[in-house]
Amino acid sequence: MNKKSLLFLIGLFTITSSITYAQYKLKGIVKYEDQTNAVGATVNLETDALKKGTTTGNNGEFLFENLPTGKFKLIISSIGYENFVLEGNLKEEEKKVNILLIPAANQLQDVEIVGRARKDYSSDYSFSATKIAIKNKELPQAMSTVTKELITDRQAFQLADAVKIASGVIPSSYYNQYAIRGISQNEEGQIINGMRTRQYYFLQPLTTNIERVEVLKGPASVTFSSVDPGGSINMITKKPLAETRREVSLSAGSFSTLRGTLDFTGPLNESKTLLYRINGAYQEASSFRDLVGNKSVLVSPSFSYIPNNKTAINTELIFSNMIGNLDRGQPIFGAIAGKTDLNSTPISLNLGASNDFFKSKELILTASLSHKFTQNITFNASYMKQTWTEDLQEHRTTNAFATDITGVPVTSLVMMQLVQRKQNWNTDNLNAYFNFNFNLGKTSHKFLVGYDLQNWQKLKGGGQNAARGFLLKDGTVANSFVVANAANYQTITVDGKVLPKPNANYFDLKNPAYTIRNLNDYVMNVRSVLPSALTSTNAIYLQEQLKIGKFSALLSLRNEWFEDITNYEAPKEASFKNTALIPRIGLTYEVSKSVNVYATYLTGYQPQSNTVSLLPSTGNYFGADQSAAQFKPLISDLKEIGMKSTIGGSQFTLSAALYEINQKNILMNANDPTNPDLLVQRGADRSRGFETDLAGYILPNWQINASYSFIDAVIMMDRDEKLVGQRKENTPKHSGNLWTRYNFGNSSALDDLGVGLGLQAQSSRIPWFSRAFEVPAFATLDAAIYYTPSKSNVQMALNINNIFDKTYWIGAQNYTRLFPGAPRNFILTATYKF
Repeated sequence: MNKKSLLFLIGLFTITSSITYAQYKLKGIVKYEDQTNAVGATVNLETDALKKGTTTGNNGEFLFENLPTGKFKLIISSIGYENFVLEGNLKEEEKKVNILLIPAANQLQDVEIVGRARKDYSSDYSFSATKIAIKNKELPQAMSTVTKELITDRQAFQLADAVKIASGVIPSSYYNQYAIRGISQNEEGQIINGMRTRQYYFLQPLTTNIERVEVLKGPASVTFSSVDPGGSINMITKKPLAETRREVSLSAGSFSTLRGTLDFTGPLNESKTLLYRINGAYQEASSFRDLVGNKSVLVSPSFSYIPNNKTAINTELIFSNMIGNLDRGQPIFGAIAGKTDLNSTPISLNLGASNDFFKSKELILTASLSHKFTQNITFNASYMKQTWTEDLQEHRTTNAFATDITGVPVTSLVMMQLVQRKQNWNTDNLNAYFNFNFNLGKTSHKFLVGYDLQNWQKLKGGGQNAARGFLLKDGTVANSFVVANAANYQTITVDGKVLPKPNANYFDLKNPAYTIRNLNDYVMNVRSVLPSALTSTNAIYLQEQLKIGKFSALLSLRNEWFEDITNYEAPKEASFKNTALIPRIGLTYEVSKSVNVYATYLTGYQPQSNTVSLLPSTGNYFGADQSAAQFKPLISDLKEIGMKSTIGGSQFTLSAALYEINQKNILMNANDPTNPDLLVQRGADRSRGFETDLAGYILPNWQINASYSFIDAVIMMDRDEKLVGQRKENTPKHSGNLWTRYNFGNSSALDDLGVGLGLQAQSSRIPWFSRAFEVPAFATLDAAIYYTPSKSNVQMALNINNIFDKTYWIGAQNYTRLFPGAPRNFILTATYKF
């Protein structure tokens, strides 16, 4: 072939290629029916030569580049909306389309089976708050949402770090335990995907498998059964996606922290009827607190099967194994002449021993089904099975200082005890309901009828041992020290002071010593079998969402039958029963396409039971032959008005609420050192307040999530009349949180960089069991730097918390249990997506 022929063929090939695969673009903007931008909608493009997929950005935009000419098919989907299909030809270098999504007449995904595709700090829907897929702006009740993107940007590896940005949510301690709107949690366990579990609250759950955290404010007994009056924290797990996403991350940081996570998802077959997702995490970490550390493993696979447009099935497994320490907090010296110095001991000081441990292992299996019989009738069902085991050994205070042989307090010495505990639990959840969607004249209806079953079973074989009190000269143990009988006690001398000899050695705040304790040195004077128990609720409920014009109403009625059985299937079996009718009334008015206002009235119902052992009821009824259900049920009500809006074409979501919560029949620890398990029942509390949450984009590359809460919580009735009208414990009047992230644009020399900034502030609060001092107000500042090299799938993130190394406390119970916040610390994370 001569040179001219070769040049001719090369030229012909070049011309042909440029005609067939020219640099064509297809771009568009997707909006919802109310003209707000459709953020996170799934966009799939099909041509004869290729298939591509993406999601819409924060302005609802999408872009496909380097496309061939010819026919194309564009499919756009978003939860709650009809699929939009557009077919056409690419003939121009750039084709623009504007697309409007229409709400679906019926919702297949009333049970959340397919994952959320959005990648921002906002979430528009809740599935579990009402058991229907409802827009948050149509829900006549305040709810704060923390998405996985916010969790990742903050490196909130544990739940407390995630929820602290929600308005009115205040951590009470190092445990998985919070006050919401001034009302402390009284119920154990976690709510996962709207279903109740059982797990001791001492170790924080990991967030690696969490899609978002919803904080539903106020009593939600009509939705989640007997839950706390202040609000409920519902963790929504990550579900499979129809698009392939894979990422792994490695982290290292302060307090010997090493961490690894993975998140893989996508279709398992070409038709995308079978989807999978697997999340995993491993962490080893110490703490700024002496002797405290943890090792945590989490593995969570899930599968979704969607054979057609009528049926969807999801199965999910969660395995969690946490080994750490039960950290009871920092002790300080007792008050002297009315003065309390929170800095009298280091914030690192811990009362434990080197061989203390806490082991928590759980396995959760969930299966969900959604089937559409007709366009107007859908059946949804979910079942959850959980097994959980606890193994505990700890040295902890009895909440009292020592006294010398004459009865004079020695506030540098803390009374101690050894506690060992093992227990095993099974939990079963079942909810099943029918949705009926129909129109009558000018009204539209979503009617729901359903049944709930929840069982918490404490299995036989659990037990608790304790060594406490004082040694007598005859070798026996006395539970308390009586000055009049001082001659009967063995004695020891500390700093020249003669004291009765304790069963478990005093902890010396002046000279703390951490040794491996020999358990043979103790006299186990408290040995108890944890009796088997079964706590169950059965409920039927009706719900109607009625719309007419700009008005909508959410009406619910639930009848619940509660039973608490101690010594279940054993001698001395005893049963306690309660029944309640629980209503909900909520009204919403659409002021404009972007603004809704609402009013709601809710009631709450929470029987005292074997599952109740959080503050304020810290009694030991889980180890008694009788149940706490012998006390009156905790009842509550909520009155709330509020506003929810979108601003700037869905760039922002803004909510605000005014509320009043009343609760009565509160079960509390009597705080009697001579009888640490004694309970009393307080009359009533009231909490009034205002809160607001903001999330969205200031600019296309600048996100923000912020909240503020004002809480006026007071004691209305109490057996101690001096407390009436006083501030409620563990509740700051003012609290605020902020997190914002800014990514530098392509026009900047810093285009590969992003920065994050966070602020947390709270006013002072009263400790749980002492009014002799206050936990002071504080404000801390956090920051992050993100580096994402262009044309790469790698992100490096450096998070620095408490930049100014502020000394502060997140809460306190008394002089021997304060909970200081962490000093300045950092975590460096590398994430690879492929």
